[in-house]
Amino acid sequence: MAQKRVQLTPAQAGAFYAVHKERPFYNDLVSFMISGPVVLQVLEGENAVAKNRDVMGATDPKKAEAHTIRAQFAESIEANSVHGSDSAENAANEIRFFFAETEILP
Repeated sequence: MAQKRVQLTPAQAGAFYAVHKERPFYNDLVSFMISGPVVLQVLEGENAVAKNRDVMGATDPKKAEAHTIRAQFAESIEANSVHGSDSAENAANEIRFFFAETEILP
């Protein structure tokens, strides 16, 4: 429904991952997220969150099933290669964080 490529600022990455601010990996996560451009997408479909999480694999790439994105491309939990919402509610919040309504097409 939407896709764009952006270079996150430290403030954007920090705000997006603010829920992890007190965790020891927060600074490394923010640093990784601003280290290069990212591709943002809005996906739609039946069980889209669960299906996307299956394709991504476990958050810890060492525990991700073979042939998932994280098993193939993630370096660590912080340098994870992909982020995906863990619920429809979080997906809605994350979409609003990155996309204007006019950028999302049916």
